[in-house]
Amino acid sequence: MEQQQLKIYNGKIITPAKIINGGTVLVRDGIIIAVNEGDIDAPGATLIDAGGKYISPGFIDIHIHGGGGHDFMDNTVEAFLAIAGIHAKHGTTAMSPTTLTSSKEDLLETLRTYELADEHNINGSQFIGMHLEGPYFAVNQCGAQDPRYIRDPDPEEYKEIIAGTPVIKRWSAAPELKGAIEFGRYVTSKGILAAIAHTDAIYEEALEAFENGYTLATHLYSGMLGVTRRKAFRYAGVVEAAYLIDGMDVEIIADGIHLPPPLLKLVYKIKGAKRTALITDAMRAAGMPPGESVLGSLKNGLKVIVEDGVAKLRDRSAFAGSVATADCLVRNMIKMADVPLLEAVQMATLTPAAIMKVANKKGSIGAGKDADIVIFDEDINVSTTIVKGKVIYER
Repeated sequence: MEQQQLKIYNGKIITPAKIINGGTVLVRDGIIIAVNEGDIDAPGATLIDAGGKYISPGFIDIHIHGGGGHDFMDNTVEAFLAIAGIHAKHGTTAMSPTTLTSSKEDLLETLRTYELADEHNINGSQFIGMHLEGPYFAVNQCGAQDPRYIRDPDPEEYKEIIAGTPVIKRWSAAPELKGAIEFGRYVTSKGILAAIAHTDAIYEEALEAFENGYTLATHLYSGMLGVTRRKAFRYAGVVEAAYLIDGMDVEIIADGIHLPPPLLKLVYKIKGAKRTALITDAMRAAGMPPGESVLGSLKNGLKVIVEDGVAKLRDRSAFAGSVATADCLVRNMIKMADVPLLEAVQMATLTPAAIMKVANKKGSIGAGKDADIVIFDEDINVSTTIVKGKVIYER
């Protein structure tokens, strides 16, 4: 069979170490086979002229719920594929579909739907495994998660869920709950990333959690304690634990609203680009006009209002979700947090790839890597998105 070649040229290639001006990337059958500072002779290859724009690794969103009017917990193949398609237009080439706290039955249905959708996902961001957000959370930190379904880890339940499917790659939970340390050890033993989320844990509990497999802080600052008092005594929370534990990775919703610029700067200053992943945490209203929306499934989700660039509870007492897209995150880190382009891109590409243990294939431009590539201008406006060597979006 004749091999299909794609040549992307006349661009500024973003690599982990530097930017290659006037560079060329050569792709064969979905894999990058060469990266060069000048031209590469490739007779018969399909040509893409980057026009002097940046040629970047595709963005990897490891925490995302929906977009374009759809949520993964709608539990339809159409919803999965639509979300993958809408976010590809904003440069996301790989994503971890994420659940919300729900009944066990709904959760199992979402996992089955993921498997069906993954077989048909040829025109959008690639799925790299499910992220289960809940239901093992602290009720006090539920945020917009449905408190009806919040519960302590149940070994019989989570072992059955994990045994039933290979697609779970991450599970977020509150480590101070009864049985949560054993849960962390178990999921880690199965190759699943345990993450701290929606938690009342203090530093000492977070440290114990880290030592038992919880190596990621889910949406840092959101759904967790900072410095707190218990009676007369002051305690550090998970926020401080994430800073103090050098090996703890963090993810942040860099929409400029969940975390304002000073906090974006602080996270970057302390954790750096290698330990910080940018996430959208986007709900169904991402890519849609402001107004009323639903967080979670249409069947039993939470009604919310989208305004000021964020989803809020209807009484406007708290945020209820993000409507960000990945290009927005990178742009914000550059413009709001003064992060250099190379590191801002790393936070949306190589760092999340490393956290999800797919950096051998994704997250950077180099020979042997998947041809997941985004072309954008100085303002991070995406003009072309390529997934596994296939042009998914072109403006």
